[in-house]
Amino acid sequence: MPELTENVDVIEEVEGATDEKASKAPKSPAKLEEEGDIAADYLEGLLDIADLDGDIDIDVENGRAALAIVGGKLKHLVGAEGEVLDSIQELTRLAVQTATGDRSRLMLDIDGFRAGRRKELTALAEKMAEQAKTTGSSIKLDPMNAFERKIIHDTIQTLGLTSESDGEDPNRFVVIYPA
Repeated sequence: MPELTENVDVIEEVEGATDEKASKAPKSPAKLEEEGDIAADYLEGLLDIADLDGDIDIDVENGRAALAIVGGKLKHLVGAEGEVLDSIQELTRLAVQTATGDRSRLMLDIDGFRAGRRKELTALAEKMAEQAKTTGSSIKLDPMNAFERKIIHDTIQTLGLTSESDGEDPNRFVVIYPA
């Protein structure tokens, strides 16, 4: 069982990493491309182990490496509400961190789930922003994960309103304030 022990040591090392690295200046495009390549290799290995077909697209978006697995039958890699996708993304981030020594903020999409969710959440934010403006009252949304909250915050900001996250995970939610 030396392999299991080594994996536990790597996980403990990653969990113990400080936020000092996260606060450094933005990564260069070359560093982000390197993260994308490492992540793609890791994901290809996972797909091979699971005997699944899928193509991996690598990009850089908003200062992050962005990967998408497309094609094949991949819905089960997303999960009911994206929880399997979130787990695969975290494992991929850990693989990149282990290889580079730096914390990764890469984003992973599988079968277009995150892209579709982004559209839904943008529409929700626009609707709730209009409601906040009309009623003059703050609007409290249902709990969301960090990815979903960020989409809401970004949309609300572009609409000229303010929002905040409140509560603690997994029940952290967004509050939208009228102008």
